[in-house]
Amino acid sequence: MARYEHLPIYKGAMDLTIYLEQVVRNFSRYHKYTLGSDLRQQSRELVMVIIRANSRADKLPVLHDLRERLEALQVLLRISKEVKAFQKFNSYAHAAELVVALSRQNEGWMKGQSKIAVSGQQAAGRSDLRAER
Repeated sequence: MARYEHLPIYKGAMDLTIYLEQVVRNFSRYHKYTLGSDLRQQSRELVMVIIRANSRADKLPVLHDLRERLEALQVLLRISKEVKAFQKFNSYAHAAELVVALSRQNEGWMKGQSKIAVSGQQAAGRSDLRAER
């Protein structure tokens, strides 16, 4: 099992999850059990997807899934802001900043994995050429 506790993206996802758990407590009853429940669930799922991505040899498909989940969470945050579920705008702003930071880290991870995949394909191509000679 791959270790994931050291990953900055994991730490950021945990920070987001804990922050949303605290902020949702202040939602009105109606929003707490609708939007708040969705926010909490999706943030917990982000943590699990990061763990899954870290343990896979082929990380790119899981990282693409993570990108889509981050976008969905961003939309849910915006909806929550528009219906005034957040007591303070700063609560929304901080949560949105955390999601953007996670998105940037995910994009960097994807870029790194793309380079690894390309270099692996080039190495495989070179070995094929040597075998043909």
